[in-house]
Amino acid sequence: MSEPLSARIVGPSPHITSKETCPGIMLWVVAALVPSALWAIVTMGLVALQLFAVTIGVSLVTEALWNRIARKPQTLLDGSALVTGLLLAMSLPPRTPWWMAAAAALVAIGLGKMIFGGLGHNLFNPALVGRAFVTLSWAGVLATAPERGWFRALPDVTAEGYDAISGATRLAVAAADRAASGAYGFDLAAQYQPLLLKNLEGSLGEVSAVLLILGGLVLIVRGIIDWRIPAGYIGTMALASWAFGSDPVFHILAGGVMLGAFFMATDYVSSPMSKTGRLVYGVGCGLFNALGRFIGPMPESTTFAILFMNGLAPLIDRVTRPRTFGWVKSND
Repeated sequence: MSEPLSARIVGPSPHITSKETCPGIMLWVVAALVPSALWAIVTMGLVALQLFAVTIGVSLVTEALWNRIARKPQTLLDGSALVTGLLLAMSLPPRTPWWMAAAAALVAIGLGKMIFGGLGHNLFNPALVGRAFVTLSWAGVLATAPERGWFRALPDVTAEGYDAISGATRLAVAAADRAASGAYGFDLAAQYQPLLLKNLEGSLGEVSAVLLILGGLVLIVRGIIDWRIPAGYIGTMALASWAFGSDPVFHILAGGVMLGAFFMATDYVSSPMSKTGRLVYGVGCGLFNALGRFIGPMPESTTFAILFMNGLAPLIDRVTRPRTFGWVKSND
C-alpha cells in the first residue's frame, strides 16, 4: 500500500541535513581555542586579557547595532561574532593599542561580514579583514613595541645571547638575517621548544603551537573542519621552506601558520566546498604564505595569503566541482 500524499513532506533543497548547528560548531571552535587563549593570558597578563575583551566586546556590539539599525533579527546567539572577536585578538600582538583593536573589530564585523549580508554571505574571513585593515593603516604603530613586564622576559634567540628583544619576533630576526647575508645568525632548531610551548613574541595566537595543534586536531576528529585544508597548508609551507633552503619545522611553527591553517583558512563560508577544492585551497595558502615570507617584504604573510585564497575560493569550486551522480557527458 502506497504512502498517502498527506504524510509526505515536500520542500526545497537541501534534503541532506546534519545534526550539527551553527551555534554548536562555533562553540566547538571556541572550545578548541580556549586553552591557547588562557595560556596567552597566563603568560602575558592583563595586556592579553584587555585585548580579548576589546575585540570580542566591539565585535558583539557592532553586530548587534548593525542588526538593530537594519531592522534584522539579532544573530549574536549563532556565535560567529564571538569567534571573530576571539580570532581577531589572537591575530594581533598583545601590545596593540585598545583603539586599534576596536577599529579592527569594527571593520571585521561591519565591512568583513555584515555589509555582505551577514554570516554565510561574506567572501573573506572577517577576522583577517580586520587584521589586514590595521596592518595596512597603522603598520608603524604595530611595529613600535613599548616595553612591558612580560616582554622583557623573552629568552635569548641568538648564539651570542641577547638580553632582551625590543620588538622583532624570531621570524623577523630570521628574515633580516636572511636578507642581509643569506644565512641565519642564530640556531633555528633551538627555537622549536619556545615556539611549541611558550612564545612571548608575535601575536597572542602564537604563544604555543602545541595548544593550537591539539585544538585543531580536536576539530578534525569531531568533523568540524576538513583535514585537507590544514594538511595542504602546512605541508606546502614545509616543502616550500625546504625548497628555499631554510628549516621547514621552524617556519611552520613561527608566525601565524598554525593559527591560520587550523582556524582561519578553514572558515566554512570563505573556503571551497568540494574536497578536492579544499586541498587545492590549502596548498595555495601555504604556497603564497611561503612566497610572501621568503620573497615578499613581510615575513609574516599569513593574513594576506589566506585572504588572497579566499578570493579564489569561488573559482576553485567551479574548477573542482564534482560530477553529478548519474550524469553522462554528451557526445554531441
